[in-house]
Amino acid sequence: MAAALPGAAEMVVHSDDTLVAAPTGPQELPLMVLSGVSKIYGEGDIAVHALRSVDFTLERGDYLAIIGSSGSGKSTLMNIIGCLDQPTHGSYLLDGIDVGFLDDFELSYIRNRQIGLVFQSFNLIPRTTVLRNVELRLIYARVPKGERRRRALAAIAAVGLGDRGTHIPSELSGGQQQRAAIARAIATEPAIILADEPTGNLDTASTFDVMDIFHRLNSEGRTIVMITHEHEVAAHAKRVIQVADGRIVADMRQAPVDGPPPRPGSASPDHLQVAHA
Repeated sequence: MAAALPGAAEMVVHSDDTLVAAPTGPQELPLMVLSGVSKIYGEGDIAVHALRSVDFTLERGDYLAIIGSSGSGKSTLMNIIGCLDQPTHGSYLLDGIDVGFLDDFELSYIRNRQIGLVFQSFNLIPRTTVLRNVELRLIYARVPKGERRRRALAAIAAVGLGDRGTHIPSELSGGQQQRAAIARAIATEPAIILADEPTGNLDTASTFDVMDIFHRLNSEGRTIVMITHEHEVAAHAKRVIQVADGRIVADMRQAPVDGPPPRPGSASPDHLQVAHA
């Protein structure tokens, strides 16, 4: 028996814990819709407006970079997109689900199944092999053992670590650890890969390797949202949104949604178009 998620008539959760979209007709819904999203910390004179009426839509297969300086609101926006925090005002629909109506259990489910998180600090379990690190995410998703091993090995191979599955994080370079983190993120085949400063701790060569993996994953149809403060990194995305003082101040399309992402040097966010007067 299927039960509808609150605030999301388009989505149903089956008794076997699978989350699927109910029929909605020939027109496919956008993957992500933020409408009037604001985030306020504190009250009264000490209130901090981290986000102010943010609106944007993200289509499936897009590759978005969100850039901004420290304190711009980009990290708060990432937390809301990743279902790690809730907006104070406005709505956020992810794959047709209004996440503002979900309880903690349902939010945890969404984070595990729909969002593949990649962190600047890798967040790998130290004394656990790469293969086991990737498999753990699948265990939480209740994937059967045989399928779990197959998908974990495929994810590791997809990021070029097929010969490093039995190594622990301390035996890997920083770039290899980040690739292992990407493998963990994609193992559940999430609707979106959300990367928070994924190159922040990497050298130039490792940065190129990671961006090349994102390029390939997006070319294969995966949707990527990347938070960064580096314009050189944002140049790899199909679309760049710039955030300042909690608002979207610029929005530039660098490549079509249904085409390949740009290669380094083929586009530059230095020519961002102003999105709001």
